[in-house]
Amino acid sequence: MSGIRRAAVVGHPVGHSLSPVLHTAAYDALGLEGWEYSAVDTTVDRLGELVRGLDLGWAGLSVTMPLKHAVMERVDHVDPLARAVGAVNTVLVAPSQCGVTLTGTNTDVHGLVEAVREGLAERHGTRQVPVRDAVVLGGGATAASTLAALGELGCTSPLVLVRSMARTAGLQEAAARMGVTPRFEALEPVAASAALARADVVVSTMPAHAADPVAHALQDKGVRPGGVLLDVVYDPRPTALAQAWSANGGTVVGGERMLLHQAVEQVRLMTGRPGPVAAMDAALQDVLAAEAD
Repeated sequence: MSGIRRAAVVGHPVGHSLSPVLHTAAYDALGLEGWEYSAVDTTVDRLGELVRGLDLGWAGLSVTMPLKHAVMERVDHVDPLARAVGAVNTVLVAPSQCGVTLTGTNTDVHGLVEAVREGLAERHGTRQVPVRDAVVLGGGATAASTLAALGELGCTSPLVLVRSMARTAGLQEAAARMGVTPRFEALEPVAASAALARADVVVSTMPAHAADPVAHALQDKGVRPGGVLLDVVYDPRPTALAQAWSANGGTVVGGERMLLHQAVEQVRLMTGRPGPVAAMDAALQDVLAAEAD
């Protein structure tokens, strides 16, 4: 394809984002000359101006916090999955009679599904293991995508443990739109550790260090979880929860795997070509290793 094609990750703050590493590696592997990917620090107040400036020189945007909900009202169309989840993490730019059409979609669900399947394959030798009993830690924006992902994996009634039951209204509404029926309970570390021990899959969507009390409870009780933990946090890496889970015999999937696979799907949607997983994974591992030194 000739000419400059642009894409970017937008959010605030966004300087720490690994998306430019992943997408640039994909463009190189695909031989897409003239494609550029950058990071644009954008607040909710400035989002409208940025979106209105998108033209056919743009392939799309990766959208991160705190813009995933706000951008829904600033695009022409929102696909059904993103509408149900209540969050857009990808904006696609396409030609139309009026210039461009902007479509919001969600690749976080894809990233979560693929990351969990990696853990299932490591644990059971196959990716196609139905998830029957799952626990979600946290009730924020990522939890909604997690409910959709677990539904795709076979679990439509997971247990959701939250620090504040009063703040679950948005997640309950999203669950209703998706046709899943989660159970909600207050997150109490000792009780949570017992629930985690029974689960096929646990997904922690909590911020860095927020799940540390649960990690301590796992250590204190000597629980031996036999399932898969996906902790969406990848800084610090590993988290205290991941360390406790692994020490008790469980399989851990780091949050960087979700990041990788949601970006692979974004590349496919923006370029029309399959995302080169191996090349993107190698670039991700290189930067994570450099950060760890």
